[in-house]
Amino acid sequence: MENSSSYLVFGPVPSRRLGSSLGINNIPPKICTYSCVYCQVGRTLKMEVGRSLFYDTKEVVQAVRETVKKLQDKNESIDYLSFVPDGEPTLDLELGEKIRQLKDLGIKIAVISNASLIWQKEVREDLKEADWVSLKIDALTPSVWRKIDRPHRSLELEKILKGIEDFSQIFQGDLNTETMLVRDMNDQEKELHEIAKFIKRLDIHQSYLSIPTRPPTLKWVKPPEAKKITMAYQIFKEYSLPVECLLGFAVQPFGYTGDIERDLLSITSVHPMRESEVKKFLKKSGEDWQVIEHLIKDEKLIQTEFGDQKFYVRNFSATKKY
Repeated sequence: MENSSSYLVFGPVPSRRLGSSLGINNIPPKICTYSCVYCQVGRTLKMEVGRSLFYDTKEVVQAVRETVKKLQDKNESIDYLSFVPDGEPTLDLELGEKIRQLKDLGIKIAVISNASLIWQKEVREDLKEADWVSLKIDALTPSVWRKIDRPHRSLELEKILKGIEDFSQIFQGDLNTETMLVRDMNDQEKELHEIAKFIKRLDIHQSYLSIPTRPPTLKWVKPPEAKKITMAYQIFKEYSLPVECLLGFAVQPFGYTGDIERDLLSITSVHPMRESEVKKFLKKSGEDWQVIEHLIKDEKLIQTEFGDQKFYVRNFSATKKY
């Protein structure tokens, strides 16, 4: 068993989903059930599906408590304690016990999982202890799933999807899904409809669409084109899903803050905006269409189309940073 208390806790880091998040590293790098083509942590060093105790629960809990106390002494806010290690968190045999022993801190607890082991009742029971859970759903077609997530050979997508549905029925906290879109892999219209149709059956708090923004393990992996991101967003909306895009940018609170360009880039990094919505927003802020023309010229904003409507989305691939 590895022993590295200084590695067990990190942050807090700002998170669009979780606010100020104190990370808990309960799995050594890089032990995982998947070897995703887009992974930004690095190549999976050890493929595992058997649950083990990697770090002693007492050691992890103590490290978290000590860090929380130090941060609170400095009046630093913590919105969530987040199990988001360099591997799959549910591989931890005592994940549920760690969560239970941290509850008296009075801070909400989150777990970000690839859902690969959720077909096991023990894993569902452990995750049930958390307040906020995110489950990965990258594909509904087994061949696409195997190409993009490259799972351990013993895993079966059908069992995983059934486990996700079963968990949705018993979980009392906020259940979220995340779908990583990869160009020419799972960004096809048919696959997106299947994913959205499945998520519709769940009782979810939020459904996130994300893209590779940091260098992935495999250099050929690329994010979809802007029109495909817009299409994915609109398909999820067709199924009345509470959907947001995670395009790798920090987001300011929505609404007019006085800086029209920053506000527009903030919103379009999460929600592609229809042309009519953009016009209303400009009118509200007392600005005209020249703002949009300027952002497009500077390659900060992209105009794209879906159906018979024009949309505007932040240019996540621009070399110029805002």
